Amino acid sequence: MATLDTLTARQIAAGVRDGAFSATEVARAALDAIQARDTEVQAFLQVTPELALEAAARVDAARAAGEPLPPLAGVPLAVKDNMNLAGTRTTCASRMLEHYESPYTATCVARMLDAGCVPVGKANMDEFAFGSSTDSSAFHPTNNPWDTARVPGGSSGGSAAAVAAGEVALALGSDTGGSIRQPASFSGVVGMKPTYGAVSRYGVVAFGSSLDQVGPFGRTVEDVALAMDALVAGGRDPYDSTSQDVPPRFADAVDTDIAGMRVGIIPAFMDADGLTPEVRRAVEGAARALEAAGAELVEVELPHLDAAIAAYYVIGPAEAFSNLARFDGIRYGYREPDCATLAAQSSLSRAHGFGAEAKRRQMLGAYLLSSGVYDKYYYAAQKARTLITEDYARAFDRADVLLMPAAPRTAFKHGEISDPTQMYLSDMYTISLNIAGNGGITVPVGLGEESGLPVGAQLVAPAFADERLIAFGAALERACAGAWDAVRGAAAAGEGARMGAPVAPAFAGKGGELA
Repeated sequence: MATLDTLTARQIAAGVRDGAFSATEVARAALDAIQARDTEVQAFLQVTPELALEAAARVDAARAAGEPLPPLAGVPLAVKDNMNLAGTRTTCASRMLEHYESPYTATCVARMLDAGCVPVGKANMDEFAFGSSTDSSAFHPTNNPWDTARVPGGSSGGSAAAVAAGEVALALGSDTGGSIRQPASFSGVVGMKPTYGAVSRYGVVAFGSSLDQVGPFGRTVEDVALAMDALVAGGRDPYDSTSQDVPPRFADAVDTDIAGMRVGIIPAFMDADGLTPEVRRAVEGAARALEAAGAELVEVELPHLDAAIAAYYVIGPAEAFSNLARFDGIRYGYREPDCATLAAQSSLSRAHGFGAEAKRRQMLGAYLLSSGVYDKYYYAAQKARTLITEDYARAFDRADVLLMPAAPRTAFKHGEISDPTQMYLSDMYTISLNIAGNGGITVPVGLGEESGLPVGAQLVAPAFADERLIAFGAALERACAGAWDAVRGAAAAGEGARMGAPVAPAFAGKGGELA
């Protein structure tokens, strides 16, 4: 008898197609898992049973009518709460948008629904995606399912935690500086940031318009590949001027033989201050695993990577200040009552509607865009961006993909990091990809020897060569499969592992009821 948290998205869709269970049974199992576990994990801001059961009923009706089912038919999906989904609120985990009703559905969400996914809820996040812990949510923090005293990462922490806890098989997140790849590492799941422009951002509330990208979380690389095929299906989105035509060939890359292909290692990254020994050993083990699978390891240099964090924290806040200026307490969003003037209403609405980190980044952006400062910092950051992009291009002359940590450490405790600068360093290995626009994927490679918490290795590919991420990610997953499957099995059984969530409702055999 299989449980929801042991079935992959591919297996769920296959089971629905074959009649082993119905999409409605799967949806109810996911909703039951959320009810049983989410009091502890707190991955969701809104659960949507009506939308889920309606979508599942459509899948079951199509099967009963003998119609061909879409590739992800019946697969439970969580959506980060900065993505519009008609029939839900889109709050960005902020008081500013606490009551904002989605007027339409974002393209990325619509494409997942067109592929047959069943939307079970909106996942928690750092407020307006400003953070690396999901602690800055205005409503509640999300807990790491492996150890609920720790963070799941951020800003897409709710999406990562929902997959890790077995509440859903797939989730959507957004990544502006590592917000998919870092929580995937902390939570022990697969998370992919595609190349900038590969996935439409229409209907996603903007943080940094030149940095944001939407991507999927899943339990396996194959599941992420299937989600990517769904996200790019239909080609370029005319509602997003940065959207590009990307062929849906990700699932085809899962079984690619990587023998003879080159994996670039950056020595400076492996010797960086802040990288813990257990993460370094895990990533070095991942390199050896790829080498054993036939890949060649080569050393490459990215000489301007030291400038990535500084450049990011100029470009990102500047764009955030511009994007969030629309939340003025007058047109929509939180509105301070009983104000004598429009100026007072706007000022007080923003002061009380935004949390501390959101205000910090907007104030920094306002300063960076001010007269006399703009020329000094913003231009310099854009020049650094060009140099970093050129560094990656030269590195890919020597390597097919690059391998590096996804985060410098395993998940930290809630409240452990109070200094914003130290929090920003959580993304030291991920930010440069958003600066350059390349795609990256985090694949879990085991547990840290000291912490006993998940460690993910990050693979990076050239722009619009994201199928390589799937090829190498799947090869790495196969190489680590035995050890990692044992870890997840122990977690589900509660045998000395940190995942405290109860076992999910089980499916009976063909045509059976939920156990």
